[in-house]
Amino acid sequence: MALILGIETSCDETAAAVVADGRRILSNIVASQIDLHRQYGGVFPEMAARQHIFTLLPVVQEALEEAGAGWNDLDAIAVTSGPGLAGALLVGVNAAKGMAWSRGLPLVGVNHLEGHVYSNWIEVEGNRADKTFPVLVLIVSGGHTELIVMRGHGRYERLGATIDDAAGEAFDKVSRLLGLGYPGGPAVQRAAAGGSTSAFALPRAWLPGTSDFSFSGLKTAVLRTVQQVERSQDETDRRLTSSAGLAEDTVSGIAASFQQAVVDVLVAKTVQAALAVGATEICVCGGVAANVALREAMRQRSPLPVSVPPLFLCTDNAAMIAAAGYYRWQSGGVSQLDLDVVANLALV
Repeated sequence: MALILGIETSCDETAAAVVADGRRILSNIVASQIDLHRQYGGVFPEMAARQHIFTLLPVVQEALEEAGAGWNDLDAIAVTSGPGLAGALLVGVNAAKGMAWSRGLPLVGVNHLEGHVYSNWIEVEGNRADKTFPVLVLIVSGGHTELIVMRGHGRYERLGATIDDAAGEAFDKVSRLLGLGYPGGPAVQRAAAGGSTSAFALPRAWLPGTSDFSFSGLKTAVLRTVQQVERSQDETDRRLTSSAGLAEDTVSGIAASFQQAVVDVLVAKTVQAALAVGATEICVCGGVAANVALREAMRQRSPLPVSVPPLFLCTDNAAMIAAAGYYRWQSGGVSQLDLDVVANLALV
C-alpha cells in the first residue's frame, strides 16, 4: 500500500490529505477561508496567502493524525504547483519541498486541474477507479471550463474550453448582480430552487461546430434583465428581499433561468463531445460539479455512464491532489527541489 500526502493551497482553502494507492481516503482536512473573504465579495489574494502560512502545518499534522500515519509511513508528497494564486501556491510548494527534503521523500508537483480530474478515481460514494479509457472529462470551476478526452493516465487532449468567462465565474458575477452574496455558486442554486427555469428568456451560446463555451453574453443578458426589471418595478409593490432591491420571486426566477441556461449548454456540449470521441464514460469535476441541477441533468440526458464526485470532492481539497500525485509518482513523474509555481499552468 502506497501512502501519498497531498497538499493544496491554490486559492482560499488550506488542505492536506493522506490517500492510499490513489483511491482510498485515509484523511482529508480542509480549512476554509470563506468567512475571511466574504466581506470583499471574492478572494483577497494577499490575505489568502497569509492565512495559508498560519494554517498549513496544523492542517498537515491533523491529516497525518487522522490517517494514523507517521512521516516514515509516507511514500511521497504531492503538492499543487499551479494554476492558482501565485502567493498562495508558493506557501504550499515551499512547505512541501521542505518536508520532502527533510524526510527524504519524493516530491510530486501536481496540476490543480489534474487533481480535479482524479477526484473521479477516488473510491467513495459510488466512484470507481477501474474506468475504461477513453473518458470524456468536463472540468467546470470558477476559473476553468474545459472538455478533455483522457486516453490513459496522464494522457490528455483538450477538445474545447471557454472563450471568455468560466461557468463558475459567471455564477459569481450573477450572484453579485442579484445581491445574493459570496460564494456565488451555492447562493444562486439556493435562489433558483424557488424559481421557474422559464421565468426569463436568457440566451445560450452554442458555438456550433466547436466544443468551446461562452458565458459572457449570458452574464450580460442577466445584467440587462436586472436593469429592465428595476426600471419597470412598481415602487409601491416592491418587496425588498435582496441587496439588489428586487422582489424575491424575481430574484428566484432570474437565478433559475440563468442556472438552466448554463446547465443546458454544459450538458449538451459534453454529451456531444463524448459521443464524437467514442468515450466510454463522462466524468464531471470541479467546483461547479457540486451544482445539483448540473449533476441531475448530466445523468438524465447522457446515454453514457456519468461519474460525478461527492460534493466534498468537487470543491478544492487535498485528497484529489494526493490521488493525482499517486499516478504521477507511479509513472516516474517526480519533481526536483527547484519546483516552482506556475500561476497559469495548463493541463494540456
